[in-house]
Amino acid sequence: MARERRLPDDPIGFIQNCVRRGRILWTYHVNMRLASRFIPRETILASVDTYELVEAYPDDKHLPSYLLLARHGSEALHVLFAADIEGDNVRVVTSYRPDPREWQPDMKTRGRKP
Repeated sequence: MARERRLPDDPIGFIQNCVRRGRILWTYHVNMRLASRFIPRETILASVDTYELVEAYPDDKHLPSYLLLARHGSEALHVLFAADIEGDNVRVVTSYRPDPREWQPDMKTRGRKP
């Protein structure tokens, strides 16, 4: 029998709380991606106060996940976090710099206006 999937009541708050408490897991895959994209972990951690929800994927394969916009100085990043309520942690799935040709200037809305 499948377990009921638990979603955070406040996804951004849950993610920020986990990051601030060091309850964050980095997979080998994401470490390789971050290195190839020249995105230091410290940038993701230091931008915790700026996290904004871009998209929610409550039915993602393993855990509900959330695409967040993070700002560090003048830089904008997208970070995909998976939220593990039962384990009281988050997992960084991937991070990248959003392409301005694919996102509106707010970096939270897909598609450029003509």
